[in-house]
Amino acid sequence: MKAVRIHEFGGPEVLKIEEVPEPTLAPGDVLIQTEAAGVNYADVMTRVGMYPIKGLPITPGLEVAGRVVKTGGAVTDFKAGDRVVATLNTGGYAERVAAPAATVFSVPESLSAVQAAALPVNYLTALHMLREFGRLAPGESVLIHAAASGVGTAAIQLARLFGARIFATASADDKLALARELGAHETINYTTQDFAEIVKAKTDGRGVDLILECVGGDVFDKSIQCLAPLGRLITYGVAGGVPATVVTPVLLFGNLSVIGFHLGRYYQTRPNREGMQEILRLVAAGRIRPIISATFPLGEVAKAHDHLSQRQTRGKVLLVP
Repeated sequence: MKAVRIHEFGGPEVLKIEEVPEPTLAPGDVLIQTEAAGVNYADVMTRVGMYPIKGLPITPGLEVAGRVVKTGGAVTDFKAGDRVVATLNTGGYAERVAAPAATVFSVPESLSAVQAAALPVNYLTALHMLREFGRLAPGESVLIHAAASGVGTAAIQLARLFGARIFATASADDKLALARELGAHETINYTTQDFAEIVKAKTDGRGVDLILECVGGDVFDKSIQCLAPLGRLITYGVAGGVPATVVTPVLLFGNLSVIGFHLGRYYQTRPNREGMQEILRLVAAGRIRPIISATFPLGEVAKAHDHLSQRQTRGKVLLVP
């Protein structure tokens, strides 16, 4: 079977298509014929060597959707032919993947494989940041950076359901139009406007209760200035390539919190199925929807990474093997 392999860190050119053996199934595993695989910024960070991994070579990819080929002897919930979506630690950029049954979920008939594969990483990240880590309450306000990204489009829809006032930033007017369509109340083009000044002005100087921040550097620093007393900032990425530092007296005297979130590490500590089951229920009920930016064949994985890295996305980027 074909899979994408990384043998050295670097640009999109290090993503190589190779013939590899089919995965070996453990008793509790499900073998899936991949019909769509999500492309995430975490994959880009892994490719350039900014995220810790056990070693090279590696096949990136954290989520897939497709059909069950066969199951390990201990699996009773799935059978060959079932339509499923799965989360993975790695390995999703491949024609077939093996996933533990505990991370595999049935896909509603109303969803295509592309739509299903767009859900796990982005929507679970948004859900847990807003609720468990951010403790967002009805009537509170939230600032969502990179509003047109996969996580951003998910977070806007979920924050709307949670009854929040939503501020959203993006780099282009069409991205901001998408954010408003999904439920954002205030939108800010950060290339032409000072988001900190606008947030302060729109909140009568108070600031927002929660911020979802994935850029780092100056964006992180300015975001801290936007927090209301008792405010929480969740950092979940370093897309700008410059890690931020925290000035602790600012947190001390503002009673502010800075919280890190990484979906994979969170699930290693507290594995659960409830989050994904909730997301699938909300999608099936029409209360949220996956936003697809672009799909690429497996052989054009470098183009997919370039599309994501150049901030051309309006939703999710996926590979279709």
